[in-house]
Amino acid sequence: MIYLDYNATTPVAPEVLEEMSPYLRDHFGNPSSSHAYGQEARRAVEKARERVAGLLGCQPGEIIFTSGGSEANNLALKGVAFANRHRGRHIITSCIEHPSVLKTCRYLESHGFRVTYLPADQYGMVDPEAVRQAITPETILISIMHANNEVGTIQPLAAIGAIAREYGIYFHTDAAQSVGKIFTRVDELQVDLLSVAGHKLYASKGIGALYLRKGTVLEPLIHGADHEQGRRAGTENVAGIVGLGKACAVAREVLPETIPALISLRDYFFGLLQEKVEVSLNGHPTERLPNTLNVSFAGINGARLLENTPELAASTGSACHSGSETVSPVLAAMGLGIDRGLGAVRLSLGRWTTWEEVEYAVGLLSHQVAILREKR
Repeated sequence: MIYLDYNATTPVAPEVLEEMSPYLRDHFGNPSSSHAYGQEARRAVEKARERVAGLLGCQPGEIIFTSGGSEANNLALKGVAFANRHRGRHIITSCIEHPSVLKTCRYLESHGFRVTYLPADQYGMVDPEAVRQAITPETILISIMHANNEVGTIQPLAAIGAIAREYGIYFHTDAAQSVGKIFTRVDELQVDLLSVAGHKLYASKGIGALYLRKGTVLEPLIHGADHEQGRRAGTENVAGIVGLGKACAVAREVLPETIPALISLRDYFFGLLQEKVEVSLNGHPTERLPNTLNVSFAGINGARLLENTPELAASTGSACHSGSETVSPVLAAMGLGIDRGLGAVRLSLGRWTTWEEVEYAVGLLSHQVAILREKR
């Protein structure tokens, strides 16, 4: 099989697994224990915290480890909302966010908060001026994702962040899809909170992080002992944290090379498809993740196409929407009609995708598209 679903999850990198292994086997101490076993684990956790901070360009003390991107998003939104409700109860987000943001916003609405859901244009882009116009004296938080998980469109975070700072409003971004794929320096993005998901950048599942700018007021989501500076109770997942730290260290080293390499491979992929079949691009033509290619095959059901091409592991949209025969909310928000929306396939490349695999994938897809069109 050819794996073209790196936006759903990445394999654990060999060097990440190697660094994790001792903490699954030998160094099993509780990081909160004062004896040698515990202190060995504590040193590993703090080294990983430094590595994550190094990739994001922040201080290690501004990193909180979580169980993944969804928990990080929940902690950011609920934590800021409940800690700052005395200042106001209005939140701004977009209609193309990940379910872990949208459903959290719906939850907050049931607890007396008001949420504005901004639209996206035909490329999946949110207009910074729409953010400005949505601000009220009650606004306490803005949450706009960095890069969309389905079409890969990269949002103008720096412009939105400048607006948030102008009004003294906390700004959060769900960067689960961007960390490890493009540069994500928190000061350049002008964010106060940023969510990370380990399994999107070659670490294991079940580990993530939340960047929390110093001075940001946050109510803990999980209460208990004073782990993670009192921000997130629960004994740390040491092996997972070590793996995330290593993955961030590797990403920091290889990003300057992998970004242009993946852009070249992605564009080659699309060019070959265009030569073989009638296909259209979904998402921004240039401002999108270097590894993400979301395309629609005219008159073809994307789910049926992938069912008939078992040699390819790909997606019809976000993994969280798999199996649905309705148009993805993201594509619908971009104005795609039913035919084009149901014909969409997300092909996401990764560090180990080869040119030969791309060429083979094009052959498989074009062959099946021809068969399905003959059956219409």
